[in-house]
Amino acid sequence: MKTKQFIVKSLTTLLSVSAIFAVILLASSCDSGGLGAGEIDTTKGLKDFYKKFFPIGVSVNPTNIEGETGELIKKHFNSITASNVMKPQLLQPEEGVWNWEPADKIVDFAMANGMKVRGHTLCWHSQTGAWMWVDTAGNPASKELAMARLKEHITQVVTRYKGKVYAWDVLNEVISDRDTGSVYRMTPWLKICGEEYIPAIFRWAHEADPDAILYYNDYNTENPGKRERIYNMVKKLQEDGVPIHGVGLQAHWNVGDPSADAIRESIEKFASLGLDVQFTELDVTIYTSRNDTIGTGFTPEREQRQIDFYKNAFSVFREKKENITGVTFWNVSDRGSWLDRRGPASVTKVYPLLFDSELQPKKAFWEVVRF
Repeated sequence: MKTKQFIVKSLTTLLSVSAIFAVILLASSCDSGGLGAGEIDTTKGLKDFYKKFFPIGVSVNPTNIEGETGELIKKHFNSITASNVMKPQLLQPEEGVWNWEPADKIVDFAMANGMKVRGHTLCWHSQTGAWMWVDTAGNPASKELAMARLKEHITQVVTRYKGKVYAWDVLNEVISDRDTGSVYRMTPWLKICGEEYIPAIFRWAHEADPDAILYYNDYNTENPGKRERIYNMVKKLQEDGVPIHGVGLQAHWNVGDPSADAIRESIEKFASLGLDVQFTELDVTIYTSRNDTIGTGFTPEREQRQIDFYKNAFSVFREKKENITGVTFWNVSDRGSWLDRRGPASVTKVYPLLFDSELQPKKAFWEVVRF
């Protein structure tokens, strides 16, 4: 009898110790910076947490859809955008010379893994072959020649990916950052063709694929002046019967800007026109400017500011889920970001994403999925 009592008492003690240890282990997975992985289902990807809200996308290149990065993409994302290889210069470096293979590889990867594809971008003043704007003699192209080339480019690209690319950034970054002077950037397209190329390219894209969702895409959309200029342009296009269906807010942000209220205001502003709203190029650098040079590096203080920013931004996204049809991160992880070369001169990394250089979820990740 005493032996049985001893065994029962020992088992009870062991279970109590195990329970206490489990609580300690769970608590140790958390700190003031964010929710630990031990408290959630880590088999779920980012896209799974947001299944009832909107697709979660990522920009990729042909090399990072392979290996361990490719596996991370498949787990966490259900929409992809080509970072560069669908831009005009990459697809058609010379007139009539097409480089389809890199873009095809990304589209094929998406199709094989049940992912949506956003096309980026059909018309831009940057990363466009200079041949578009000159004639065969090297002189500035006529309006008629430039417009014909642009139409041919858009028609070829949209037709090739019809039924595979569900949405296109038709026009990228055409609005001026300045509150005075011209509404538009002075680009080769504007200089040669005037404003009329803008409605034309949306119509050409729509003709090539009537089912594609067509976007205007830009940055600094939380700046009141620029936001108003974008709004007025898009509203005028709508009034003129131009097939434009959404606005892409790039969301190249930093830990100090914009505020949650500014993000919310931009969503509401463009949604008021009945347009889809997507965040198309999301990243959040830990530096507020190139002059932010005190205490550089991924310090606990900078990390906490990034955690708080991502937490607040996604809270707004969820609040406005009826207006938002997608959120796409620009690049996969801190292993490599286009922003790394845009931070303070003394730094080489700006750590803007939810996955670290080892492809592991950061503390900010756990806050984004904690709701």
